[in-house]
Amino acid sequence: MIYMFTKKGDYIVLKNTFEFAPIKSVKPRGWLLGQLRIQADGLSGNLDKFWPPIADSKWIGGGQDNWEIVPYWLDGFIPLACLLDDADMMSRAGRYVDKILEGQCEDGWICPCAANERYNYDLWALFLILKALTVFHDATGDERIEPAVSRALRNLEGFIDGRTLFNWAHMRWFEALIPIFWLYERTQESWLVELAVKLRALGFDYLSLYENWPYDREPEHNRWSYMNHVVNNAMMIKAYALCYKITGQPRDKNAAAFMMELLDQHHGTVTGMFTGDECLSGRSPVQGTELCAVAELMYSLEHLSAITGEAKWGDRLESLAYNCLPATFSPDMWSHQYDQQVNQVMCAKQEKPVFRTNGGEAHLFGLQPNYVCCTANLSQAWPKFAASVFMKTAVGTAVTAYAPASLELEINGSPARLDIITDYPFDDRITVTLDAADGTQYPLSLRIPSWAEGATLSAGGEIYNPEAGKYFSINIGAGEPIELRLPMNGRFVPRQNGMTALVRGPLVYALEIGEDRRRVNEEIPGREFPHCDYEIYPTTPWNYAVADSAVRFRSRPVGDMPFSPQGAPVSAEVSCVKIDWQLERGSASPAPVSAVPLGEPETVRFIPYGCTNLRLTELPFAEKPKR
Repeated sequence: MIYMFTKKGDYIVLKNTFEFAPIKSVKPRGWLLGQLRIQADGLSGNLDKFWPPIADSKWIGGGQDNWEIVPYWLDGFIPLACLLDDADMMSRAGRYVDKILEGQCEDGWICPCAANERYNYDLWALFLILKALTVFHDATGDERIEPAVSRALRNLEGFIDGRTLFNWAHMRWFEALIPIFWLYERTQESWLVELAVKLRALGFDYLSLYENWPYDREPEHNRWSYMNHVVNNAMMIKAYALCYKITGQPRDKNAAAFMMELLDQHHGTVTGMFTGDECLSGRSPVQGTELCAVAELMYSLEHLSAITGEAKWGDRLESLAYNCLPATFSPDMWSHQYDQQVNQVMCAKQEKPVFRTNGGEAHLFGLQPNYVCCTANLSQAWPKFAASVFMKTAVGTAVTAYAPASLELEINGSPARLDIITDYPFDDRITVTLDAADGTQYPLSLRIPSWAEGATLSAGGEIYNPEAGKYFSINIGAGEPIELRLPMNGRFVPRQNGMTALVRGPLVYALEIGEDRRRVNEEIPGREFPHCDYEIYPTTPWNYAVADSAVRFRSRPVGDMPFSPQGAPVSAEVSCVKIDWQLERGSASPAPVSAVPLGEPETVRFIPYGCTNLRLTELPFAEKPKR
């Protein structure tokens, strides 16, 4: 591998095209602020009060988990607390950070295990806790963090000379590059780049795997593998873009697009996510996708947006954030699924699971269905998305994803504020304003989604027609709002096996199905209300085909819980007919028996995928009657 050096022999580390805005400067507004508050009032903001893997963790001197659970949770809890400016939550996060820093050994080792246990300790938890500590520094400015991270990375640099990476650290080596580059920006110390080089050499070579892609078909068996594990692949999408910062090689820069194309082709869903329950599972709409994978792919896309400056990554990020992320939680965010299904018509325990390597309760809504990792890791997705709406350019600010939010900044030494005023993704109108000194002109780059053909932008009395799939650069004047319209035209997109799905703007729509929610597992400690487990059974028909492609969309004001069946701000009226479509192993069969109509067309209601708990998303067009 070729790395970049100056004439003096120093490493060159490329700057990102965009840089993340300081998290303290981002202020969520409108429905986004409400969603973060729902999250804080639900599992994310309360796990440390009652859930033993966090409340009694060895990271804080307890007797429970000493590995990934607390680092996962802090990695989302800290930015959530910061964005909400919640003093109690920040204080609670601080108590964990205090204990972790107090437990760091003199030689820099920071993970909670005895000295004789180090060689068998999977270093993935180290990579993760260092990421969380850097987030805490960015949120608080805590001066203890930089030397603690430096000492821990110094320890790692020597440790791997005598102990190679294994298991999860071997597969997730690139996550360590994030705290490494964070520290390098502050110190410019070349040993950090050398550590990054070592980690790539020791880590699993995904790029070679993808260049000789073995997962080009639906799995023929249910064998678990690190290599096609869905979360590993979701994390990995950003790996070589991170490496590009020190190699400058086109192969590294273009790797994410190449690998995502393969994932889409063989395992992709209409939401922009790929299946994995727990490993890559093909394109059937009843194969599941793990919540951790959604959260981690979003995080990868945020880094890809920053490193490359390419608009397409923001398109996919929004698709995940507004579709499959909210769909895998109960609307109050007190329960979640491990696996979600694109066609999810019932969530009840499966005796013979449709999921390839997960159990029959993986799609129940609960505290910790299947494995505990998602309970800890679910916290990062919404706050990190909110924090990445704005990014810094070389001269100004880029809006990489659209949601109601403000950015506090400084222009020519004076305080200023950018505001995004919108109900997007439920509405196509976006207003951007600048509150600054009179006469101020500030460079702004706006992402125009690839689906937004015919977008218009009004600024300073001029009308522009920005190109879809690109960033549009313009100066915004103080007190002179920019009005952006992103036309959302409903369309049916083809899916496999002759199926189709309804898409409008960034939102995927799905048939609304009535719900009968039943508590289960009440005898298990920790499943008390409100953090309890549910099965959900359908109370209305779901066995439909589309009878007519003409669709009527309706909207209403955005309420307090927009990502819920009752609170969906937009809906679609679709003409459908019932067909012969049966349950199979506790799920809808992958395709109907027949698309021949069993009755007359009827108008049914579709709502955004992210607003559903039960749904039918991919369905066929009805067969024409034979004459």
